[in-house]
Amino acid sequence: MRLQALVFDCDGVLGDTERDGHLPAFNQTFAEFGIPVEWSVERYAELVKIGGGKERMNHALTDDDLRAAGLDPADRADIIARLHKRKSAVFQELVQGGAVPPRPGIRRLIHEALDLGLKVAVASTSAEASVAAVLRTAVGEEAAARCVIRAGDIVERKKPAPDIYLAALEAIGVDAEHAVAVEDTDIGLAAARAAGLVTVITQSALTQPDEDFTGAAMVLPHLGDDITVAALDELLTPDERNPL
Repeated sequence: MRLQALVFDCDGVLGDTERDGHLPAFNQTFAEFGIPVEWSVERYAELVKIGGGKERMNHALTDDDLRAAGLDPADRADIIARLHKRKSAVFQELVQGGAVPPRPGIRRLIHEALDLGLKVAVASTSAEASVAAVLRTAVGEEAAARCVIRAGDIVERKKPAPDIYLAALEAIGVDAEHAVAVEDTDIGLAAARAAGLVTVITQSALTQPDEDFTGAAMVLPHLGDDITVAALDELLTPDERNPL
């Protein structure tokens, strides 16, 4: 096989974490801090186009929102950091409580890849501890320990920049031409393609109808039972490889 590694996004790929985990965690955190904001599914579907939880809050929370909770907007950076720390803890509690089951095909495919000796990595803009919790839930403790995670603030530029994918490829020691990425959003696709990766899209609960998946090797509702390591290996022909 040409294929030596699979690199997965976390949120929306390993599980429908955005809708079932991150969104309720954000809203619970806002309520705990007294911030009069509750994001709807529709509003959050817009915000997920911004890579990173801190970045989403910094974009969406106004100074008036902070003042209404008795918080000083002059301390915005510290407030956002505190909010994100609490939100990440709430998210992990939800995941560990079973709120975010793995998406179809994820557990089977990752176990197959590991059994065949392929490297498996997760490249995400979410906090590393949150990604690790999702991965353990999706594939089990033993398999998760055999995967590499690159996540959160280890890179300055988040998706759609390719940096987190480049970091994951470096960590597992595999060139992009021998790996396939799995994503669920257009910004994730842009990041993976910019890293030189052939990319498969598995549409999640928050994938929007207007997202542009031009350049994806496949666009699927989920990984199901038919997508195998052998099927992904077939995507790695020279004319289909994404340019750097």
